[in-house]
Amino acid sequence: MRERTFMVSWTSTTLLASLLLVGFTGCGSDDDDDRGTTGGAGGAEETGGRATGGEAETGGRATGGRATGGRATGGRATGGAEETGGTEETGGAGAGGEEVGGAGGVEPGGAGGDAGGARPGGAGGGEPGPGGAGGDDTGPGGFGGDAGGSAGAGGVCATEGKLVFEQVPVPVTEAEKRAVNASSWMELSCERSEIAFHTILRSGDDVNGTVFGQILDEGGSPVLAEDGSDFISNDNDFTSLLPVGDTLYSITHFESRPGAMYLTELEQDPSTGELTAVSTENIDFSAHGGLWVPCAGSVTPWHTHLGSEEYPPDARTIEEATTFADLGDSDGPYWAAMVRYWGLDPATVTIDDFRANLDPYQYGYAVEVTVDSSGDVTVEKHHAMGRVAVELAYVMPDQRTAYISDDGTNVGFYMFVADTAGDLSAGTLYAARWDQTSNANGGSADVTWIELGHATNAAIDTALAAGTVFSDIFETADPDPADDSCPDTYTSINTEVGRECLRVVTGMEQIASRLETRRYAAMLGATTEFRKEEGITFNPDDMKLYVAMSEVAKGMEDGSGNDVGGPNHIALPANKCGAVYEMEVGTDATIGSDYVAQNWAGLVVGVPIDTDPNNTCDLDGIANPDNLTFIPGHDTLIIGEDTGSGHQNDAIWAYNLTDGELTRIETTPFGSETTSPYFYPNIGGFAYLMSVVQHPYGESDTDMLEDASQAAAYVGYVGPMPALD
Repeated sequence: MRERTFMVSWTSTTLLASLLLVGFTGCGSDDDDDRGTTGGAGGAEETGGRATGGEAETGGRATGGRATGGRATGGRATGGAEETGGTEETGGAGAGGEEVGGAGGVEPGGAGGDAGGARPGGAGGGEPGPGGAGGDDTGPGGFGGDAGGSAGAGGVCATEGKLVFEQVPVPVTEAEKRAVNASSWMELSCERSEIAFHTILRSGDDVNGTVFGQILDEGGSPVLAEDGSDFISNDNDFTSLLPVGDTLYSITHFESRPGAMYLTELEQDPSTGELTAVSTENIDFSAHGGLWVPCAGSVTPWHTHLGSEEYPPDARTIEEATTFADLGDSDGPYWAAMVRYWGLDPATVTIDDFRANLDPYQYGYAVEVTVDSSGDVTVEKHHAMGRVAVELAYVMPDQRTAYISDDGTNVGFYMFVADTAGDLSAGTLYAARWDQTSNANGGSADVTWIELGHATNAAIDTALAAGTVFSDIFETADPDPADDSCPDTYTSINTEVGRECLRVVTGMEQIASRLETRRYAAMLGATTEFRKEEGITFNPDDMKLYVAMSEVAKGMEDGSGNDVGGPNHIALPANKCGAVYEMEVGTDATIGSDYVAQNWAGLVVGVPIDTDPNNTCDLDGIANPDNLTFIPGHDTLIIGEDTGSGHQNDAIWAYNLTDGELTRIETTPFGSETTSPYFYPNIGGFAYLMSVVQHPYGESDTDMLEDASQAAAYVGYVGPMPALD
């Protein structure tokens, strides 16, 4: 087994890919942090120096760092002043560097000095010094100094009870923009621990003869890329950690068509907590027609992997098409890529062969994978939970209530209440109606839950086996050209496919609720106007659910063309940078759950800007929030981004719910996405923030790719941290 572990942060190691990737689908310099007892000298010529404050050993004097900026073209920058720490008797504060860094020349200015003492005697350091001003109209200012040091014995902890991460600066140089940069430390109640981004595997890695991310067809043979090479996906997505007995496994999604999940056995170093891959293997989905675009996911309270299938093909479009061109210039090629699973060529497949192999109703579900003590897996697509563009399903602590996000345009939001705790194969499905109360700060609303009925996996399996098609479920009509109304007995809706007039075939209500969940929900009055609905997580301390909306746009805008024929429940000003919403959760006796979301309110909202050629959202705020995770007991919400133009380099943020502080804890390379951060408070005595870097150079800045190996995706984590349960 080959170990691939990298410690990556702004102040430590920079990742450069060395892996040859064949048929990818997409998508430095070392700068050590010197924390000696006196400030270190300034660093590289391009960025200006950074110096950390001194460490007061026993309550003595701690000197703040003095940093000198680069000399070649940057201006000489002076860091923080040499303030002294407190005396042994008083345990006074070690002051941070508070002087302004020197002005830059054509290169960035010098950084402000870092803050002071971190050893016993002195309290945490003072405020960080501001960065140096940019010079000559071309050199950006230097970064501010780091935050204050920890308090020791005899001192006062300024962050008692608070979880703090090192702030990762916005990447400035090309090398920084190519790297995975993560916090090099975290601190809880002033106790500091070193952390880093560690890579477990990258797409294309060979683990004992198995290529991680190689896509296989229904017979287990390699699927081919357009150039005839083996198709190795770099669309790595959600990766779970699953302790099973004495063995630790992970399951990784590959968000492609065909999709894949890989089961990897991991080894945990008992002294450091570092994780390495022992073996990996493809999970067989041939009994389920293959796997379609597995995106985000979660881990159930009973420790199974709960995956997803996003953007399933539209059954009406496929049934009504007479030629392949009828599928459209966008949907046709997107859907056709799946036929490689049956050994067909997307470039030459006919509409008849396409329909003969691809049943659209096979895809679009929550997918549960159970790993037993022998490492064997059981796969189940939960048809009872409904069929939408599943970003993820998230099960609440009662093991019955689950929330399902629906990615795309004009989509819904769903809640499933299982009949039996720990069993998602049967239950009642609900869809949310947004009853707006305000259009400020991303909007707020009360929630009304529309019941879509009860179903079991078995009942829907029977309908699938019978070859059910769209026209078995719905009758359709065209709007009246005179007034654009639907005929009597038909319901006007507007969902992802646009305006439709539909009527459910008598007796097909249950099948409609599970195979055409979004359309059926709209017909019953639920809201299908959400845009790019993404991650879900839960805060058990405050009974709050959090949902990310990557954009507030289209159907969510007041008076949008996406509202034609629909109810226009959501009437908000557009925000291309998106928002994270919080929802209060409580008991609903009628529904029979203690975890029913009651309302929506904007919590963290992106700020659009038009002053930066590389970023359309404020760099000190979120851009297109994607997946979320929560650190229980520590008031910390983790927010990942999936942004193209919003931020040139996607980021992961830690948001403190108590003081509203937003800290950037990771940035990723050009064109990549921070997929599915997920927090594990205690595995073998260590905490982990899983972090996957999907399709580097694939979503933007494709011209910056120098070598195919740089496009290999990363599966890794930020940590290891001390257990935080």
